[in-house]
Amino acid sequence: MASDSPRSRANADASAGSGPAELQLDGLVGPTHHYGGLGAGNRASRRHGGEVSRPRDAALQGIAKMRAVAELGGLQGVLPPHDRPAADVLRRLGFAGSDADAIERAAREAPELLSACASASAMWSANAATVTPSVDAADGRLHVTPANLAQQLHRAIETPTTQRLLAAVLADPERVAHHAPLPATDATADEGAANHMRLAPSLGSPGVSVFVHGRPVPDGAAAPARYRPRQSRAASEGVARAHGVAPERTVLLRQSAAAIDAGAFHNDVVAVSNEDVLLFHERAFAAGPEARRAIEEAYRRATGGSPSTIVAREADLPLEEAIRSYVFNAQLLTRPDGGMTLLCPAESRENDRARAFLEQVPGAGTRIDRVAFVELRQSMKNGGGPACLRLRVPLAPSERGVLAPGVCLDAELAGRLEAWVRRHYRETLTPADLGDPDLLAESRTALDELTGLLGLGSVYPFQRAGAGLG
Repeated sequence: MASDSPRSRANADASAGSGPAELQLDGLVGPTHHYGGLGAGNRASRRHGGEVSRPRDAALQGIAKMRAVAELGGLQGVLPPHDRPAADVLRRLGFAGSDADAIERAAREAPELLSACASASAMWSANAATVTPSVDAADGRLHVTPANLAQQLHRAIETPTTQRLLAAVLADPERVAHHAPLPATDATADEGAANHMRLAPSLGSPGVSVFVHGRPVPDGAAAPARYRPRQSRAASEGVARAHGVAPERTVLLRQSAAAIDAGAFHNDVVAVSNEDVLLFHERAFAAGPEARRAIEEAYRRATGGSPSTIVAREADLPLEEAIRSYVFNAQLLTRPDGGMTLLCPAESRENDRARAFLEQVPGAGTRIDRVAFVELRQSMKNGGGPACLRLRVPLAPSERGVLAPGVCLDAELAGRLEAWVRRHYRETLTPADLGDPDLLAESRTALDELTGLLGLGSVYPFQRAGAGLG
């Protein structure tokens, strides 16, 4: 059992360390990573739809990013992929027979549905849930609400598995409140932490939650003309209420129509925060400069201080280039020495305007004193950078023990995961390959081994007694 290994004992010691911590819980790229062009409003996803993907490289790039975060002194965790293709969903769509029968028939009759049911989009765990730290919650517990992702089929089918995985990773019902997802309706569409930011003087201090939505658009206000907003205000309000976040510590902002039409399908494409530091593009919010003032006023009322803010001006970094380079879809991380590192995708270094902006960040009067870059090209071609790949889980000192120890990344686990990927993942994959029934068997064999490697037990339905791997 993984729980008896030296690595797991070391991870258990790490998770029981002193002081507050923020877990970076990364979604591990799944074996069916492909370019289906499924992301409505996601210009990168649509641009690369139908291309040949490299699942092995994608997973190894994700693990390399996790290594980089752990080497910065952060608490890094691993969230397993989902079982794909989702044969149970295909059967619900009328493709009868065995798992292999359903997949082969869908490949012939409805390849777009098979692509959705084979998507590895759960890798972007920023959409897995919204998390409120216990220090901000009325009942003093850590709160987790899985996102319903109601706007798109390939994401909406993730929620049941996400619930099981989060319950297995954060496994303490007394200290963690696992909520049911909001109703999967248009009115309460919820995209998770990608539309939530938190500002606080320090990790363990009470803070302010900034929830960002795209709709409804008030009468007379500019509405997106190209893409439909995903996050609803009712969902943001519902999560805040369910988590017991005080209204005076809550800021509700609407995305600008310009940002959505430029491809900012989530707020984390144009804004990022960490502790008392906030970076965003000046065209991120519909309220314009008033959005910054609303955040600063709420922060001042709640903490007595002021956040450190960096705003990218349109004249210096045009919105289109900010979104194309994913410069704000970065991880802003506090190191053990108190400084901050902004971990950006390599694409932001390759864009002249984005690089010029980033060169100014360390000297802009915040705690950010380093900018680093990671190669995530396989994920980026589907529209997901460093911030998309991780769910932030703030943990009080007494809560470190809620974390399943086997999912904490160290050098040994990273090496085992890399070897696991090389054993099980295909080098290349096209949408046409999704109809190969061997792909399902390969994926399930890999996932069955992975849950043992992470010490999570049987978390997939196919692992239940009597279920086969193929």
